[in-house]
Amino acid sequence: FQVRKLKINLLPCSNNCTNTSHTITEVVVLNNPRIPTNKIHRFPCFLKFINQFSYSVTFIKIIIIIVMMAVQCIHLPQFPHKSIKPTSTQQYTPLISNTHLLSTQKYPSATISKSHKLLNRRIVSALVSEEKVAESSSSGTDAFKLTYLEGNSWLWEVGGVNILVDPILVGNLDFGIPLLYDASKKYLKNFQLTDLPEIDCVLITQSLDDHCHLKTLTPLSQKLPNLKVISTPNAKPLLDPLFTNVIYLEPGQNSEIQTSDGSYVKIRATAGPVLGPPWQRPENGYIVTSPQGELSLYYEPHCVYDKEKVGNERADIVITPVIKQLLPSFTLVSGQEDAVKLAKLLNSKFVVPLNNGDLDSKGVLASLVKSDGTVESFKALLSKELPDVKTLDPIPGVPLHIP
Repeated sequence: FQVRKLKINLLPCSNNCTNTSHTITEVVVLNNPRIPTNKIHRFPCFLKFINQFSYSVTFIKIIIIIVMMAVQCIHLPQFPHKSIKPTSTQQYTPLISNTHLLSTQKYPSATISKSHKLLNRRIVSALVSEEKVAESSSSGTDAFKLTYLEGNSWLWEVGGVNILVDPILVGNLDFGIPLLYDASKKYLKNFQLTDLPEIDCVLITQSLDDHCHLKTLTPLSQKLPNLKVISTPNAKPLLDPLFTNVIYLEPGQNSEIQTSDGSYVKIRATAGPVLGPPWQRPENGYIVTSPQGELSLYYEPHCVYDKEKVGNERADIVITPVIKQLLPSFTLVSGQEDAVKLAKLLNSKFVVPLNNGDLDSKGVLASLVKSDGTVESFKALLSKELPDVKTLDPIPGVPLHIP
């Protein structure tokens, strides 16, 4: 039946329920023409509610997921604080000048190509002033090199280890519904899997297509089935058929990536947003710590976090959205003052704004989301609250060195 309005109350479970973790679920159906107004359904425990209302819950969940999927990479207006003019005379260090193939030390023969150069036709130069700002006393082995690949995708080099984050490098982003939503990159249109250096680990924050992109991960797994993947458990149904070396981290759990000198880059999962019904497991954020522990980075692509738990963490670098993405009466992706609070909680030195909405997108779902704030308004908030924290604007395809 069609539910126009659904109210769910969770009450203490009755004594005859054998599972103490269950609750009585009271469902109030309002304004349904086929059901008396305010008709109440009570079920002995939460699991029976799920079974008896599976069709309604599935329908509601599908609607939530479609909306959440669509908004994360919808093209929202951006207001850069200064223009970057292409130049052919200024020295430019591309992402890859003479790469090895995607391969791991265990599987050197699993190659895609021998030598490739970055196919980015957008000739840009790194912001020299910002590179000078990103200074610290860390050693070279503890340096971070962050290359933005548009959307939610990144390539991080930490202590000589290459980490590929939420990669979208094959085809467009459409969530399987291209008639409703279809997005492509603006600048790195020709950048492909074969343009990557040797990858040591893939890091997946969320289970939706703009983070766990099967068009990219499927050919990657065919070449490198034993490539190490660290992911939210929500992506297990998608990743298990592809890779043989997947580590699923719940918030608070840790993993490590070994470097060439025997030290380790540490990965710690944090709680991200809940994308779906309230009982669903949250997605992940991550804190990445350099081998000597001198630099750390926090990444979560929705600016959604548990204040108490995040307050116990520390991160020198924060990559976060700063422009809010809103539906009526609902915040899908946060930013602005929440991004400032995040930097304050983590005692950060640098904030790298995530421009995950800056894509060429089309489809009816693109009109559902409105933006709130700009990069400039965020910088004003940050300078007022945390004047010593620096903002580093990433340029697609250009490595940002910290320090």
